[in-house]
Amino acid sequence: MNPKQRTIKNPVSVKGAGLHTGKEVTLTFVPAHENHGYKFKRIDLEGEPIIEALAEYVVDTSRGTTLKFNDVHVMTIEHALAALVGLGIDNALIELDGEETPILDGSARFYIEALEKAGIVEQNIEREYFEITSNISYSNVEKKVEMLAVPCEDYRLSVMIDYASSVLGTQNASLNSIIDFSTQIAPCRTFVFLHELEYLIQNNLIKGGDLNNAIVFVNRIISQKELDRLATFFNKPRVEVLKEGILNNIELRFNNEPARHKLLDVIGDLALVGMPMKGHIYATRPGHSTNVEFAKIIRQHLREDLKTPKVPRFDLNKPPLFDINGIKKLLPHRPPFLFIDKIMEMSDSHVIGVKNVTMNESFFVGHFPDEPVMPGVLQIEAMAQTGGILVLNTVPDPENYITLFMKISDVRFRHKVVPGDTVVFDMHLVTPIRRGICHMKGTAYVGNKIVMEAEMLAQIARKK
Repeated sequence: MNPKQRTIKNPVSVKGAGLHTGKEVTLTFVPAHENHGYKFKRIDLEGEPIIEALAEYVVDTSRGTTLKFNDVHVMTIEHALAALVGLGIDNALIELDGEETPILDGSARFYIEALEKAGIVEQNIEREYFEITSNISYSNVEKKVEMLAVPCEDYRLSVMIDYASSVLGTQNASLNSIIDFSTQIAPCRTFVFLHELEYLIQNNLIKGGDLNNAIVFVNRIISQKELDRLATFFNKPRVEVLKEGILNNIELRFNNEPARHKLLDVIGDLALVGMPMKGHIYATRPGHSTNVEFAKIIRQHLREDLKTPKVPRFDLNKPPLFDINGIKKLLPHRPPFLFIDKIMEMSDSHVIGVKNVTMNESFFVGHFPDEPVMPGVLQIEAMAQTGGILVLNTVPDPENYITLFMKISDVRFRHKVVPGDTVVFDMHLVTPIRRGICHMKGTAYVGNKIVMEAEMLAQIARKK
């Protein structure tokens, strides 16, 4: 059973200058309903247009990630999105009164602090994940970038950077649990080489930049005159180069802070997949452009996955929750009218049962004996027995109760069930069980195919 979706309890704002525009902007995180996802809203424009945070809307990745839709754009979105992912927030509206998010200190720390201050609340719907079930890869030979997503029980990331520089060579960073994002990744600031900084200054591309929101690496000999010019530009009394080749504007928070920040960027950019993921992401020399390309590839796999029926996954090598003897203790049915062989999973709101269909079933003697097909009414009965396990498990003395049909609706038979098939019945409560009345929706699978669907209303009654 997946955890519930989450949003924030109260709106919360952060203010600051955009890195590239230099304009003061207020960003406000606003609570959003279930399945809303992440969306940006430009409240400074007529009609307050909204842009969904999805990879297909990215139009620029040169100095951050920019979204555009219908001539409206938002810039440098990755840090705010990373903070939402890092705190496990599924749904939020992000209001901006300008075109660019505040750069703050160049990390996601202040976004995290704001969201924690707002409070986080559970919602009523379960979180859906895109589970990586087979390797998904991307490479860019020119940029020497490789990215790989492999199956994993949760969301993990491993990043390697290599700038072939004496001051910033190879670094690695890992995040084995998203729970650690706030303390281990969020405080890590963006970084830049001095020659890149000089280019940005000369071309008026960092109007909101200062020496408090980036680590500046110096990979060449620099004169005092150049240092004085930098001090003047950033309104600092003096700028020096430390022995490690870093401007003395700030001290590193971690020895591998640059690699950790790249991991932060990967999380923020991969939020554009549009759904929480389960998988291990490996990224070698990542950047915004390659992150977004990888997000687009994953989204394509996601779209294909959404077209495929969601077959319940469980390990057939594990002992069942209830074997046939356990089922007989709960259900009053007996052969030849006991149609469930084992129960694999059960929670307060769902149950998964398995039926192994064999040629030895008594009904095959007279039901199309030359071309045996499991009768649809018996498929319904097997599904009902699966649901009955869940209902009877709610009372302390199930042997004294039976389940009685009240209504069956929306029944659809999609494929034949024949000897040799293993039918998996996946039942979920439509509404909570009240006064012994149970309303469930069920789906029956054989392999990756849906063979039958139905909604059922039943009541448990004490035996006379």
